[in-house]
Amino acid sequence: MQVSARIDILHLAKTFTISGSSKDDEPVVVVQLECDGLVGVGEGAPVDYWGETPESMLAFLASPEVSKALGDDPFALEDIGDRLAELPGNTGAKMALDGALHDWIGKRLGQPVWRLLGLPPTTPPTSFTIGIDSVGGTIERTREAEGFEVLKIKVGGPDDLARLQAVRANTDARLRIDGNEGWTLDTARELMPVLLDLGVEFVEQPFPAGDIEPYLRLRDLPRRIPVVIDEGCKDSRQVAEIATYADGVNLKLAKTGGIREAVRAVHVARAHGLSVMFGCMIESQLGIAQAAQIASLADYIDLDGHLLISNSPFTGLGFANGRVVVSEEPGLGVQQL
Repeated sequence: MQVSARIDILHLAKTFTISGSSKDDEPVVVVQLECDGLVGVGEGAPVDYWGETPESMLAFLASPEVSKALGDDPFALEDIGDRLAELPGNTGAKMALDGALHDWIGKRLGQPVWRLLGLPPTTPPTSFTIGIDSVGGTIERTREAEGFEVLKIKVGGPDDLARLQAVRANTDARLRIDGNEGWTLDTARELMPVLLDLGVEFVEQPFPAGDIEPYLRLRDLPRRIPVVIDEGCKDSRQVAEIATYADGVNLKLAKTGGIREAVRAVHVARAHGLSVMFGCMIESQLGIAQAAQIASLADYIDLDGHLLISNSPFTGLGFANGRVVVSEEPGLGVQQL
């Protein structure tokens, strides 16, 4: 197998702000895997809060250790995954490799990946993400998101309550919120009654991933919205512990290293009574298509990264009635523009 990789820069349609950072563009790494004259493509996003960069991803992908781990049989996904798992970190790069392998196999067999996995092509409605903004800016973005059944509001700024009330006043959409580790326990306690009144479905990662105590104390409240863990959930190995202090997990392929480990994490979550969400980084249609192949396994999805960018390096992934629509074409079903 021959592997090549490049960095693509995705330009955000609007400045995107979460608790602690803002950005106007986002780099991703695209992998091309060639074997027997057929090319599979995959994409991975760097997990910056774990120290990954596009440059570190390229260096990892070009290493002899990765070449050895891939071997010469693209169908040997389990063995390849086991060998890659022995190499530390670089889950974004592993996501790209995993996507390229699945794309290659689908193209070789003439079937979409979702069908090869025995799954239906249907997906839950995706949420559309509204970053931290002024109250006026939040209202504007809410109105621009007309047609989405679900909105996810980034919180962790000074005007969380006013922004959430403004969103509810301007839409009947289902609401979810994402703290990105930016809340304190006092903030959560203060806002919880209002969140319940506004009908917020759940909050993602309100407190730092490494501090379990506030999650445990939040569970003592007589009434609260569910908590879904994002930054604190890397792969299937964390899921059992998460069940002791939260209600669900947000799985991202950039964290799990690809489709196969994400599916394993789903099964562990179900065994422990947790809800399952599939999320994404800022990704093109290629990266989103990888998660969309298994989106039918989730209760909730937040696969809108490609809808937040102004350039589209790939095409082929559909969108209708607030839902991501996967292709019936072989592999991941996307093509480079």
